Amino acid sequence: MLLDFPQLVKTFLSALPDRDFPVLDSRLFFSCWLALIMDKSTVSMQDLFKRLNHTGIPVDISTFSKACKSRSLQMFEQLYRDLLARVRRELPVKQLHPCPIDSTVVGLTSKLLWAQSYHQVKLLACLEHGSGATEGSLINFGYDHDSNFVNEMLQAIPENGVGIFDRGFAGLEYLKSSQASSKYFLMRIPSNYKLTFEGNAGQMRVGTGKESGMYRVVNFCDIENRAEYRLVTNLPAEGECFVSDEEVMELYRQRWQIELLWKFLKMHLKLKRLMTKNENGIRMQLYVTLIAHLLLELVAVPKMWGSQRLDKLRYLQCCMCKEISYVHWLGKLLGSRRRRVWSLKLCANVY
Repeated sequence: MLLDFPQLVKTFLSALPDRDFPVLDSRLFFSCWLALIMDKSTVSMQDLFKRLNHTGIPVDISTFSKACKSRSLQMFEQLYRDLLARVRRELPVKQLHPCPIDSTVVGLTSKLLWAQSYHQVKLLACLEHGSGATEGSLINFGYDHDSNFVNEMLQAIPENGVGIFDRGFAGLEYLKSSQASSKYFLMRIPSNYKLTFEGNAGQMRVGTGKESGMYRVVNFCDIENRAEYRLVTNLPAEGECFVSDEEVMELYRQRWQIELLWKFLKMHLKLKRLMTKNENGIRMQLYVTLIAHLLLELVAVPKMWGSQRLDKLRYLQCCMCKEISYVHWLGKLLGSRRRRVWSLKLCANVY
């Protein structure tokens, strides 16, 4: 059952400690991060902290920045895992369902990061179509090719899921490891791979030399875009669990869902604009972005607003505007001990 936002906050955020640090406790720290990610009226740290400072919350940017650099990621990782487990439980999927796997890259423009040889950060995920769960999310700093993460992403494919890979993950040696895996997969291969019929019904030899192997290959063309698609899969071509070529094609079409997820994260949850200039802080932002996505999957909003991620985000934005900021709203919902002090300071500023 989906929950409304106050219930979600009380269920998942009430466990965050609010007395572990004298100025910026963990609950307030996470609230600031969530405000930076989800509040569409906040475009920078200066926007958020000016608003907080003038409404009774005495936290400055330098304190927040130091916390981003020095604090552990454990709180964010645990919250992400808890939300992921809740999404799996509340949003069941079909017996055999597509799980597109892909990566997105965010460029790093800070000279401080370039001095450490950090030029980009890559986020990889397996999106469970139907529930919206982002399984096996990986964060990589550097230029490592997607194919280097095939084994990790295979492990992320949930039970009864079909991992759908694009050409960036293709490679003859990785096809072998995928074939040996117990997980179902569907991988597009480049058109320059040699395909040879060798008499085995329903299978073809892909590639040449020692790395070549026998696989089920499904070919189809997109006449409108003049594109050829060659798909290698270990889905059964016969028996009780038979998956037809047409069904394989339709499964591959669902790969586009993860591209839509990246677009949403970058356009509406500010993934394309990194707020901090250190590796630890960037990892925090990526985790909070994924946490915000899972919250939107779980939250229930009035039907008149719609049911898509963006519809839910707009509804929460409307509700948040009544509470000054997400930080104030979360403090009100969680009954923070600091909230009474904030209210007194706000009243003093007004009068």
